[in-house]
Amino acid sequence: MNFIETQQVFMAHIRAPEAQPKPGDIEDRRMAIYRDLFFNNINGFISSGFPVLKTLYCDDDWVKLVRRFFAEHDCQSPFFLDIAGEFIYYLSHDYVLQPSDPVFMLELAHYEWIELDVSIAHTDSTECAITDEVTEVPLYMSSCARNLSYQFAVQHISADFQPQQPSEQPHYFVVYRDTDDEVQFLATNAMTALLLAIIDTTPSIKFASLVKKVALQAPQFTTEQLVQGATATLCAMVERGIIVTKNHP
Repeated sequence: MNFIETQQVFMAHIRAPEAQPKPGDIEDRRMAIYRDLFFNNINGFISSGFPVLKTLYCDDDWVKLVRRFFAEHDCQSPFFLDIAGEFIYYLSHDYVLQPSDPVFMLELAHYEWIELDVSIAHTDSTECAITDEVTEVPLYMSSCARNLSYQFAVQHISADFQPQQPSEQPHYFVVYRDTDDEVQFLATNAMTALLLAIIDTTPSIKFASLVKKVALQAPQFTTEQLVQGATATLCAMVERGIIVTKNHP
């Protein structure tokens, strides 16, 4: 067995020791050091990144969940800060819910992860605060803001509150990093979420075009109502730095 093959067997055993045999020339006592070191590091990062989710599991079921992630998912980033994001990707794309998993598992995990995501988001150097009339400048979502909606009341979930069915109406949030680099959570509503979603998917949109797009999805409101509501909402978002413009070179 050459060196690369030895490495592959070594790592396969560390990731799934019950399914993959260890290299034959390494005593188990030594392998156990690596097995524990690697898994405990991953378990520590996942546990600290998803503290509420962890409280909903008994210790054995939580370890099984992390073990599945460790054994089955090939992380695409070498950075420790990205482990939580890799865990979200795994839950979203490859994981099959187990009987021990709450029905809101993915939404709660995403809600817990988004704080880290926003806290380490890279700032776009071309973004700048809006100082002119909000109706006159190109509009952008800040690179440090996220427009979110969940079917479950993730903000209230705990060991004592575990809903079994989605809420009658979605729960809307904006998570953003303020001027002090603190992550803030702001509860919003359907119209605000729609407004922000259009800006997010149509960067540099102007106010008049924005109102027209909103009107197509909310025909129950008059143009005057939409203009007044959008202006007030955007001014509040500008004040928080959620909506910005850009200073192109």
